[in-house]
Amino acid sequence: MLGSEITKRGMDCGVPQCQLLNFIRPARKCAHITLTCSLSERLSVTFLSLTISLSRLIMGGVTTVNGQDASFAHLIDGRRKWYNNRRLIALNAWIVLLLITSSTNGYDGSMMNGLQSLPQWENAFNNPSGGKLGLLNAIQNIGSLAGYPFAPYMSDGIGRRKTVFFGATIMCAATAIQTASQSVGMFIGARFLIGFGLTFAANSAPMLVTEISYPTYRAPLTSLYNSLWYSGSIIAAWTTYGTFKINSTWAWRLPSLLQGIPSILQFALVLFAPESPRWLIRKGREAEALKTLAYYHADGNEQDPLVMYEFEEIKAAIEYDRTVASNVGWKSLIATPGNRKRMRIIVALAFFSQWSGNGLVSYYLTKVFDQIGITGSGTQLLINGILQIWNLAWAVFAAFMVNRLGRRFLFLVSAALMTLFYMAQAICFAEYAEHGHAAAGHAVIAFIFLFYAAYDVAFTPLIVSYTVEILPYNIRAKGFNVFNFVISVTLIFNQYVNPIALDALSWKYYIVYVCWLAVEFVFLYFFLVETKNRTLEETAALFDGDDAMEQIAHKAEGAHDVYEDTSLEKRSFGADNEVSTA
Repeated sequence: MLGSEITKRGMDCGVPQCQLLNFIRPARKCAHITLTCSLSERLSVTFLSLTISLSRLIMGGVTTVNGQDASFAHLIDGRRKWYNNRRLIALNAWIVLLLITSSTNGYDGSMMNGLQSLPQWENAFNNPSGGKLGLLNAIQNIGSLAGYPFAPYMSDGIGRRKTVFFGATIMCAATAIQTASQSVGMFIGARFLIGFGLTFAANSAPMLVTEISYPTYRAPLTSLYNSLWYSGSIIAAWTTYGTFKINSTWAWRLPSLLQGIPSILQFALVLFAPESPRWLIRKGREAEALKTLAYYHADGNEQDPLVMYEFEEIKAAIEYDRTVASNVGWKSLIATPGNRKRMRIIVALAFFSQWSGNGLVSYYLTKVFDQIGITGSGTQLLINGILQIWNLAWAVFAAFMVNRLGRRFLFLVSAALMTLFYMAQAICFAEYAEHGHAAAGHAVIAFIFLFYAAYDVAFTPLIVSYTVEILPYNIRAKGFNVFNFVISVTLIFNQYVNPIALDALSWKYYIVYVCWLAVEFVFLYFFLVETKNRTLEETAALFDGDDAMEQIAHKAEGAHDVYEDTSLEKRSFGADNEVSTA
């Protein structure tokens, strides 16, 4: 029944039937074999058959949109690079200021992991466990939930910069309270406020990055946003490792204090950064938008062909949204077939990003270590610190490969490898639990590193950049807010359920995630759309059909043609004058 349904859906999407049967048959064979095999053999056979099936499906079944050159490629000045143009260097410096918003979030996850390994923190808060430990971890995301109803209205109302400033202000105050905490309640309240402020900054910052970036650098820079989650994570991991030997409450207060550094920088500087040209045009401030585009993308030349193309395309896209999708309320997110396609992908990616088994290591690495026989606090903190560096390296590498390899390819490879490596973790965990072999426990650590490499090639860099680029301007803030909301809900669930399930099921809990990861792969294969080599407006219009894309592109090209014709006439007129003068 399942096989016939998958085959039908696959053929509807243009996937050859033989490839789908190659995916389904090994699963049937494995189901037959498991009737007569032991537990370890069953897991090993499933692991092997899944490896073969997924490799066939990726190599033979990946279909992408034609990798044609970007429509604006002929307008790019090849001499203008990020490293030799002062305006681009300044623009990218402002973008870095926005990118570190993600560092605050990454810092928190790693800090809470590290604090659980500090006897000083445990003693200060009476050795929290179970529900109290879950609340201490989950409260930041509960605070985020409280901010979601307001964040998109502020982003669209007062602008991207001011919304980031508002969020940074709250987080500065919250980190001060967290550092000075004298009780569990004070610590929990401070973390709630950190989550509340982070919602506003995290809603606007990635949108502003993608809306002001130079076109050729937009995809990698936006992909760096979530990748820099690990920059905060690294600082937190090594800070807690360094403060481990401080014999006072400053062992945990100092890491708490350092969490505020990104917010302090944004509080001091973000209002001097450029505002989104798209927001300015939407507010009727077209002259300011053109000036911003020209200043950073063409050294101040408002008649530059690229600037004219961008300016007219943004205007056309926003006008299209006004006329065709005039409803900008929450209902607009599901009002059209194109928007429903977008939200289906966005909600799924948000859910997958936290429900791929990564939550166990992100927040409960200490408990995982305890169950595989690695109990020394120093060793646990050291492994956590090395893991964060490993993650950052892979995530940044993938961010710079986005335009070359494409989003779809990276997502499929990531999902396939995560499934395989998580199954390997389950096998090694089971071996240690049943026989106590130390080598099996060490192998779990190796497969944790491999699993995160697989996770980082797509889910770390792409979930934010892909979400903001497929949403048109009129629903970008609300759609991205839904994405963040789903992440918070899944995080809260994970942070409460994971420690309880891990205690109750031990290694068997890993099998749940193995099955779910296979489901993720199938969803991504059938529904994810390739978006590389397109402008922001073209990418957003991709889901609305050819008519929308042609209308937006035609208006932008038309304005560019008018500019070129006018320039040609001016040059011709000047040449005639020179001949007459001679």
